Amino acid sequence: MTVIYLDTLFVLNAIMDYLLLLCSARIAGEELHRLRMGLGAVLGGSYAAAAVLPGMDVLLQPPFKIGAAILMVVVGLGASRRLLRQAVIFFALSCAFGGGVLGVSLLGGQGMSLGGGVIYSGMDIRIVLLSAAGCYVLFTLGLSRWGRHTAAAGELIETKLFVFGRETNFTALLDTGNTLSDPLSGKAVMVADADMVMPLLSGIAPFKREELSTPDRVLERINTGRWRGRFRLIPYRAVGVECGLLLALQPDQVKLNGRESGGMLVALSPTPVSDGGNYRALVGSTSGKRDGI
Repeated sequence: MTVIYLDTLFVLNAIMDYLLLLCSARIAGEELHRLRMGLGAVLGGSYAAAAVLPGMDVLLQPPFKIGAAILMVVVGLGASRRLLRQAVIFFALSCAFGGGVLGVSLLGGQGMSLGGGVIYSGMDIRIVLLSAAGCYVLFTLGLSRWGRHTAAAGELIETKLFVFGRETNFTALLDTGNTLSDPLSGKAVMVADADMVMPLLSGIAPFKREELSTPDRVLERINTGRWRGRFRLIPYRAVGVECGLLLALQPDQVKLNGRESGGMLVALSPTPVSDGGNYRALVGSTSGKRDGI
């Protein structure tokens, strides 16, 4: 009979789940919120420990396992419109991680239990965790390079914004999921990191990036002088956000890969649109097609 120690079971699964969430976030290009991922990992470890308690076999049924995994992804990575993609990556990595660590465990002659998705091994926990860390490095380096967005594939766009003689340059991602547009003019809206647009806004009463979480208040303060009419509020909807607002700027000119965009607006995002630093803005596919990108 296998003796299972709940503390070891919890720690092993929590650490594995943390590595899975971290690897999933890096491959998906999501912003890394380590505290949230830690909470998601604790949730996963708690589920694993609860599932082996007497009378709790029901937790090993597929609906509960899938529900626990999705809840882990929501807690660890955040509920965004890319939730389905995040969940698919997480499930795929779970299978790959389990297989990799199981292989090392079998080579060690100790065996490993993967019953119901709960990981337990009689091996030294340090060896198991080192195996998991090795799998993490391998998958992060391999899959992130495979899934990385590239300019050659037409996904990364060199972007230039011009306002009152000033210019700022950054890279944008052609995002088919970005259908944001101005409801009044119908113009397409690019969503950019606020930090990339701030150099264009000299002469406006200063405001911090964090203030963009209440864009209506910022608009009241900056919509004066030569900047009057340059800004507007763009409504948007996303997972977990029923009706949000973004502060958007109308530049003098926007160039995408050297071509005029045709009056695109630029919404200032209070949070980074990419953790990897590969791109700093999102451009909708309709904008790219219109401009021949």
